[in-house]
Amino acid sequence: MTENNSIPLFRRSSGIKIARDNILTIFETLSEPLIAVFALWIVAIVQEGSISSIYLFLSLIMFLLLFPGSAKVGLSFTKALQEILFNWTVLSGLLVLFAYSTHYLYLFTQQTILMWIILTPVLQIAGLIALKVMAPYIIQLQGPMKRAVIAGVNEQSIALSLRLQNMSYASTKVIGFFEDRSISRIAEHTDVDALLRGELNASILGNIDGMAEYIKRNHVNVIYLSLPMSSHPRILKLLDDLKDTTVSIYFVPDIFMTDLIQGRMDQIDDIPVVAVCETPFTGFNGMVKRIADILFSAAILVAISPVLVAIAIGVKMSSPGPIIFKQRRYGLDGQEILVYKFRSMTVTEDGAQVTQATKNDQRVTKFGAFLRKSSLDELPQFINVLQGRMSVVGPRPHAVSHNEMYRKLIKGYMIRHKVKPGITGWAQVNGLRGETETLDKMKARIDYDLDYLRNWNPKLDMYIVCKTIAVVFKGEKNAY
Repeated sequence: MTENNSIPLFRRSSGIKIARDNILTIFETLSEPLIAVFALWIVAIVQEGSISSIYLFLSLIMFLLLFPGSAKVGLSFTKALQEILFNWTVLSGLLVLFAYSTHYLYLFTQQTILMWIILTPVLQIAGLIALKVMAPYIIQLQGPMKRAVIAGVNEQSIALSLRLQNMSYASTKVIGFFEDRSISRIAEHTDVDALLRGELNASILGNIDGMAEYIKRNHVNVIYLSLPMSSHPRILKLLDDLKDTTVSIYFVPDIFMTDLIQGRMDQIDDIPVVAVCETPFTGFNGMVKRIADILFSAAILVAISPVLVAIAIGVKMSSPGPIIFKQRRYGLDGQEILVYKFRSMTVTEDGAQVTQATKNDQRVTKFGAFLRKSSLDELPQFINVLQGRMSVVGPRPHAVSHNEMYRKLIKGYMIRHKVKPGITGWAQVNGLRGETETLDKMKARIDYDLDYLRNWNPKLDMYIVCKTIAVVFKGEKNAY
């Protein structure tokens, strides 16, 4: 993990990915979920002689949780092996825990569950080995290596060139750039060290006006247009010049011009539109997230009901005041919601000014300090999840007064409200919990919140839940 005041590594690891028309990518996307389903069917046939409806239902759940599979062919075998074992341990552990708490586990024998848990990673490792062996031949199915040039030298074009160059099984090779500006002028606005140090197997081949002629003479297959939007007339002229070639043309959007949140291509009837800032929980993803929230929070509330009663008695005996503390927070789309917590202080602030808890805060009761340290004061928020106000995983909600202050100080602060607030979040499991006495600390927390929006998938939610459980048992020094 990175330091609290830096950009998360998770964010850097996303970025430009190889297109879906790459056959190897399709194999990688499908192999992981299909192998898990195939392993389940093998177990079902061995144990029961057929694949019953309960196995088909579980197969569907597994496919949805694992799709799309992550790219592992380009990783070292050790790194890929660690990722397979870790991901499967987390996923299978959560599934068993959920099935046990809802009594669905008793639909299967212990031998069935054990066989499936052992067989799946074995087959996934075997599948990875097979895919690594077959990868060069799969790439060859797409034809010979494509030669590409890039119009424009800037951050995204250099990033694209480096990514294609470093991919283990790339089907495209960048041979050079075309740019009208001198290197010294480019360096005023762009980090060109990779180009100057020779890290790129590509150089500046000439001006953009000479690009079409170069392509005709040198058998170039692909062009990536990485020109700023302000260069609209130049782009149109270049496209007009390229009409006399057979080259494939791709436009590389200026991803550094704005902070893309769930950026993707969409279509309204026959009109293409590009999403620049959108919630990850639209359509099917939204349904999966909500169903998971309902099932998980209901199971947790049933399992911990005796604990809730014991905490309620402890709060009542610790100091005068209500058991449940209700505070206004910002929820989805910045709408005000009421968030529940076990009261841990002698005060219940919810006005224009809310003072954050600090170390050795005199307002915190002795029993409240224990609740805050162990995060048990947050348990009533599972009721908020059932109500639809919150999610199990998401950016932590802040008091309304804090929102109004920080939205003026931190650029992009309100974007975190594109999703429901969570009981736990990506920032919290990375140590960004508790008092934010400096603006830098709050900004670091927001960086992680936005990172969660950019990179959400069901596996990330599972990872955050597991890490939260580990943090709760270990204790968090910033919780006071």
